Formats: sequence, structure tokens, C-alpha cells
Amino acid sequence: MSSTVLPHQRFQLKSFSYSALDTGPSLIVLGAVHGNEDCGTKAIHRVMAELDSGKLQLLRGRITFVPITNPLAYEKVQRNGDRNLNRNLRVTDEPHDFEDRIANALCPLLADHDVLLDLHSTNNPGEPFIMLGPENNDGDLQPFALAKEEEALAVRLGPHRIVEGWLCTYAEGVKHRMAYTPVCERSHLLNTDPSYGVGTTEYTRAHGGYSLTLECGQHKDASSPEVAYQGIRNAIACLNLADVPPAPVQNDLEVLKISRVIDRHHADDVFVKTWASFDRVKAGELIGTRHDGTAEVAPCDGFVLFPNPSAVPGNEWFYFAQVSERNVGGVRN
Repeated sequence: MSSTVLPHQRFQLKSFSYSALDTGPSLIVLGAVHGNEDCGTKAIHRVMAELDSGKLQLLRGRITFVPITNPLAYEKVQRNGDRNLNRNLRVTDEPHDFEDRIANALCPLLADHDVLLDLHSTNNPGEPFIMLGPENNDGDLQPFALAKEEEALAVRLGPHRIVEGWLCTYAEGVKHRMAYTPVCERSHLLNTDPSYGVGTTEYTRAHGGYSLTLECGQHKDASSPEVAYQGIRNAIACLNLADVPPAPVQNDLEVLKISRVIDRHHADDVFVKTWASFDRVKAGELIGTRHDGTAEVAPCDGFVLFPNPSAVPGNEWFYFAQVSERNVGGVRN
């Protein structure tokens, strides 16, 4: 008797764990959370080969690698499977899509580790950067007490550019989104819930760990897998999991803070030019024009981040960032 195999049943979440015989921190490294971002996958396989051959020896603690975190999206060579895995990440008793099912397997893994390194790449060309969590706080949105440890890893991970302010800006953006989304449509939009901004790093912080996203460069940039590889090696060194030379502290940091998320409201909302992430803009400079002719301008001197000219109306069109006043890891901006 044959049985039908459902699409989600063709895949498994494959993880590979290495445990040293001496105690130490536990690190988890993710690749391909988005299916068209394979630099982390390549870097993970490279480090695993070094561990398997003995070229790299784990002496303390534990490392878990997940080379392909979203196998459906990876098979499709697309950012998403059914939806974006790196949003609304949680355990659920009633999974509605493929990413819900992956989350049910992934979330316990994240909660079981002290540190997360999540490896990504970007659609637009640009230099690598790090997404950093909040400063220590006891607020309701993202309480945190390990900012010092997270910053110490960030300044040794490799890139000199660091971006903070993701979740609080996303939550603020939800308030604006709610204002222009008709009540009848809100229940169909996950992104009208502030928790929709929770991804792998936010989930890890909420469950006692600390975490960084390393954006390694453009998807097809030949140097992106090398950035990911060095990031893993630098994390291993910083956490003292192996006797490898520690990476130097970045002393020329550029720390930016995301301050606004701007949604695309209509399919005829257009940018005035092809923007790239971290393009500088002056206060009042025209960034895009709404379908009704309204100008979308820079509120002050700053930077355009993550521009998406193909954004579905009701979703993020671009982010706006400014120079941060935060002193990261004792290094001034």
C-alpha cells in the first residue's frame, strides 16, 4: 500500500554536533536560513572538514552546525520556502506552513546553546557587516543582559561595520503599518504583529543566549564564503573553543543604528534611483516617490539600508539608519 509523501515530509533539519571532552561554551552556527544565501553553507562544510580531518581540534565546549537551515527554500534557490523563516520564529502546536515545522525543530536547538552565529548574504553588492542586539535592558520588547559578551564577539568577528536597532525599529514600524492597513486585512498579515520581527538571533537572546548575524556580502560574491569561514574561525577563537590565534579587535568601527522602517504602500511607489545598502543621504534628499506623488525624503543625514524596489505593498520598502552613539566593546565609533 503506497502513501502520499507531503512536501514538508521530504525534508529534515540536519545538524552536526562536535563535543570536546573539556567544558566550555556551546556555539551553534546556521547557514541558509534563507535558501539563496549559501555562503554560510559552504563555510560550514569547510570548517567541518577541518574538524573531521583533525586540522582543527575542538578542545573545549560544543559546536553545532546547521548547514542548510531552510531546506525547502534551499531547494528552490529562493529566500523563502512558504514564508520567511527569519520572522515570527517560535514553537507552535499548530504549524501552518513549512517554516513553522522547521521552527519547531530549530528553536529547541537554539535554546540549547549559549551563542549563535547566523551567516547570511545580501541581494545588493556591499561590504560585510554585523547585526548586533540591544544594550542591556529590562524592557518588555527585548530584555537582555549579555550585551557585553555579544559586543566582545562582534568586535572580533571580522567586519568593521556594525548595525543595531532592528527589533525596536521593526516594532515601531508595525504601529505605522497598522495605521494604514484596513481592519479587514490585518488578520491576514503576520507583519502587523511586533513579534513578527523575531528571528534566530532574537529567539536566542530571549532564551538565555547571545547572538550575531554576520552578513557576508552579496549572494554571488566569490569572497562571501571566505568571510563566513573567517567569521566561524574567529568565533571559535573568541570563545576559546580551540587553540587558534584570536582575531584582532576592530578599532575602526562604524556603528549605525536603524531608526526607521518605511513600507511600500502601492505597486507604483518607486525609488528615484537604484539604491544600495549604506548609501549616504542628506537631510531632505529625495529617496522615492509615492504613487500619489508624495515625496519620501531622508528625515536627516543618514543611510539607506536594505532597499527593496520589488517589495510587496504593505511590506518593508527600505530602512533608514543613522550613526550610533553606542560604544561597542569599549571601541568608540
